[in-house]
Amino acid sequence: MTTPVSTSAHTSPSKQVLRQALNHRGVLFGAFVVFAIIFIAIFAPMLAPHDPYEQILSRKLIPPVWFDSPKTTWDHILGTDHLGRDYLSRLIYGARISLMIGFSAMLISGVIGTTLGVCAGYFGGRVDNVINFVITTRLSMPVVLVALAVVSLMGSSLTVVIWVLGLLIWDRFAVVMRSATQQVRGLDFVASAEALGSTTRRILFVEVLPNILNHFIVIATLEMAHAILLEAALSFLGLGVQPPDPSWGLMISEAKGLMFFDGWLIAIPGTALFLLILAINLLGDGIRDVTAPENRN
Repeated sequence: MTTPVSTSAHTSPSKQVLRQALNHRGVLFGAFVVFAIIFIAIFAPMLAPHDPYEQILSRKLIPPVWFDSPKTTWDHILGTDHLGRDYLSRLIYGARISLMIGFSAMLISGVIGTTLGVCAGYFGGRVDNVINFVITTRLSMPVVLVALAVVSLMGSSLTVVIWVLGLLIWDRFAVVMRSATQQVRGLDFVASAEALGSTTRRILFVEVLPNILNHFIVIATLEMAHAILLEAALSFLGLGVQPPDPSWGLMISEAKGLMFFDGWLIAIPGTALFLLILAINLLGDGIRDVTAPENRN
C-alpha cells in the first residue's frame, strides 16, 4: 500500500512565494496602490480632465467638491490652485515625475551599490577594505545637505535631481549586497563552480547574483521611496523640480503660504505622497517576508 505524498512537497519555490504573496495583506495593498499610481502616470493624458499647465486666474482657489462653497464645481473635482490650474490634473501628472525620479534614482544607485557590494563581498581582502572606506566616506556625508549644495551649484532640473539622488543613495545597496554576497560566497555551489574552472564573471552573474536578487528587490523598493521623499524635500525648498512642472513636493511648496486659509492645497498632494511612500514600503517589507527562506512552507 503506497503512502500518499503531500502535494505541497512538490510545489515549486516560485509557486510558494506567489501563494504567500497573495495571502500577505501588505503585499496586496502595496502592489494595488503602486500599480494604480503607475497606471495613472502612464495614462495621464487620457485621465487628466484639463491641461495641468493652463492658468485661468478668474477660477483660482476653487475648493474641492466636498466643500460647502458656492465656488465648487464638478468641472474641477479637487479644485484649482492659486493660478487657476486644475488640481486633479496636476496631481495626476505629478505622479509621473515622482515615479520617474524614484525609479531612475533607484536604478542608478542600485547599479553603483550592487557593483561595489558584490565586489567587496566576493573578492574580500584589499578590495573589501577599499570599498568599505568608500562606503564609510559616503555615510559620513548628509544626503540632503550635499544634494542641496550640488543642485544649487549645477542648477535645478529633472535630470540633475535624478543624477544627484542616484549618486548619493547607493550606500544601503552596497552594505546589504556585500553581506549577502559574503554569505553566498561560502556555499558549496560557488566552490563547485570555482573547482570546475568557471570564470569569475560567470560565477558572479550565474551563481552569485541570482541568489541575492531578493535582497536587491527589497532594498530597491526602500530606496525608491527614499528618492521620492528626497525629491519632494528638494522641491519644497525650491531646488528640485522647477515650475511649471507638476511635482507633488512643488505643489506642497507652492501652497505653504496658504496652508492656514486653504489647507486642502497641502493636504491633497501630501496625502498622495504619503500613500505612495506607504505602499512602496509595505510592498518592500512584504517581498522580504515572502521571500525569506525561513517563511517558506
